[in-house]
Amino acid sequence: MKAKILLAEDDTNLGFVISDQLKSEGFSVTLALDGAEAFQKFNQDKFHICIFDVMMPKKDGFSLAKDIRNIDKDIPILFLTAKSMTEDKIEGFEVGGDDYLTKPFDFQELLMRIKALLKRVNISSDEAEEKKISLSSYIFDSENYKLAHANFEKSLTKKEAQILVILCKFRNQVVSREIVMNAVWGQEDYFIGRSLDVFITKLRKYFSEDEKIQISNIHGIGFKLEIAD
Repeated sequence: MKAKILLAEDDTNLGFVISDQLKSEGFSVTLALDGAEAFQKFNQDKFHICIFDVMMPKKDGFSLAKDIRNIDKDIPILFLTAKSMTEDKIEGFEVGGDDYLTKPFDFQELLMRIKALLKRVNISSDEAEEKKISLSSYIFDSENYKLAHANFEKSLTKKEAQILVILCKFRNQVVSREIVMNAVWGQEDYFIGRSLDVFITKLRKYFSEDEKIQISNIHGIGFKLEIAD
């Protein structure tokens, strides 16, 4: 299976060059042109490594890494930056980065660093199996936006599926409203918050066939998908 890379680079030309070079080496690459778009894409798919430019609009690479570390503690993160100051490198590692490459760089050096980081990641798993998530008496097909129960099958909207994917990642843990809004809508405000509440209400109705499944409101914080044993 190809290793899947999430690349966030706001320099369009450089982003396409890096993406094309990595694809020629056999990687699958998803390119985002700003940090907010990268966070959305991260929550829409499964990746094996992240490569982030530090200076980006909407959400910088360090802030992006912090948000991703709230969801995934293990995925390797490599920063690309024009900054070479020691304090910037230290900040990169403190927010959860695993490696740091200063621009301009040689592509072969980038390739070697990617391969070294990927040695920590098992990329031989059956990804198709990961797309189907067991939730008590339900099966959630996150790739095809289907929620199946013995009594029915429901086709979810894209946003319903994206929200449910995040809740599943935080299963039996609290996920903040801010993380969900930024991951699904790319921003947060009052009106998006109201839309999120509507989608959560719909998801609760879909799970009404199984009393073991609850989506709880944690006042002032967010939501918790709880599945009883």
